[in-house]
Amino acid sequence: MKTTTGIDLNSVREVYNGPEGDLWELVMGEQIHIGGFASSMALAQKAGIGEGMKGVDLCCCNGAGMRFLVRFCKVGSMTGVDATETVVERGKQRCAAEGFADKITFAFKDVLDSGLPDGQADFVWGEDAWCYVVDKTKLVAEAARLVRSGGTVAFTDWVEGPAGLSDEEAERFLKFMKFPNVQSIDGYKSLLEANGCTVEVAEDTEQFGPHVDLYLDMLNKQLTYDALKIIGFNMDLMGAMGGEMQFMQGLAHASKIAQGRFIARKK
Repeated sequence: MKTTTGIDLNSVREVYNGPEGDLWELVMGEQIHIGGFASSMALAQKAGIGEGMKGVDLCCCNGAGMRFLVRFCKVGSMTGVDATETVVERGKQRCAAEGFADKITFAFKDVLDSGLPDGQADFVWGEDAWCYVVDKTKLVAEAARLVRSGGTVAFTDWVEGPAGLSDEEAERFLKFMKFPNVQSIDGYKSLLEANGCTVEVAEDTEQFGPHVDLYLDMLNKQLTYDALKIIGFNMDLMGAMGGEMQFMQGLAHASKIAQGRFIARKK
């Protein structure tokens, strides 16, 4: 696992309480993860998530994943845990506007200490967000604690790809993305197994490269003005962020970073 220093929960809060979080939503949509609707549907179907189930979304952001699950998979109820006030409040408003306030609740808490009861969830969910958490060992342990025996832990996340990152590449990537570290597919698999889960899926979705291409294309061809407005029309900042996105694009196409998909059953 590649790591860096100086990035913690407060760093992530600064991103999603401010314009950078709005910029990610502009580019990636309300779901803010690679693959959007198609990625969510693939994860839910592979994990067997369906009607009447009770789930917990760790690092739920604005709750788009939970609204997807309730609307399209007929999940009975969801609890989302996130430690950034802006996205939690936005999520509550959006859930109410879509008529899901009775099925979706939010816990404004650190996911490493959610305070939710043991073994009450049919599944624990996450989408491209656990990369922001410092202690992934404790995070996976929390996911395993929350899910019932026979239940499911299903998530996607940004991971180190099979080609591997050099220390210099990892440092630049992590600092730009405000990730304290980046796990590998094998690393997550080992953590799940160590917490009493049988891993059924641990794979590269192979979607990272094409989607970074899409995001850059949108920013360069359609959303330039909208992006500039979010960051106060700062052309220098726009150029710098574009350069980092292009660097990330190169890493993705070189299989140095990837989107991993994971599905595990608690014994």
